[in-house]
Amino acid sequence: MTDKRQGSIIAYKAELRKAIRRNATEPEINFLNITAMLDIMTIILVFLLKSLGESAAAIPQSDDLRLPTSIAKIEPHDEGIVVTVSKTQILVGDNKILSLPSRESMSQTGVGAQYKRGGPFDPYIVPLGNALQSARRTDVAVRRVKGQDTKSSAGIIIADASTPYRLLVEVLYTLGQSEFGEYHLMVMQSRSSR
Repeated sequence: MTDKRQGSIIAYKAELRKAIRRNATEPEINFLNITAMLDIMTIILVFLLKSLGESAAAIPQSDDLRLPTSIAKIEPHDEGIVVTVSKTQILVGDNKILSLPSRESMSQTGVGAQYKRGGPFDPYIVPLGNALQSARRTDVAVRRVKGQDTKSSAGIIIADASTPYRLLVEVLYTLGQSEFGEYHLMVMQSRSSR
């Protein structure tokens, strides 16, 4: 019985030595778990996109586009179709719609008669209206998906400070005819009101 007992003790000690040797070396990391890093990158991306979306009101100033100043303290509206009226062109979003003549020639009639629906004194600008109707269809689809009211869309007008009143009225009229029922004029807050 001692042989059996001594054999089991020897076998036990041998297994114990193997276990100690096996546990003595640190396990090797043969994979990289990137799930945590992807989670962090996703969160950073969301915050980056959110901050870029909020900085849409940061309009680059140039000789072609200088925003008027105002003492208004209202935060800029960030949902809507952006219509930019610079000294030389009209854009919807980033798409150039038409080039504008010199300011002197459009002071009385706005844009040229060739772009109007019914002559030089008609306030509807046909190329702008076509672009706005396309933008309106897209906006309706987006509003429908979001569960928002689709009866009218919002227009954000970014106009140069020296834009003639007639041209501004024509742009607003064309927006209205294209089912844009809400308008927001982008201005720079004057330094004295800050």
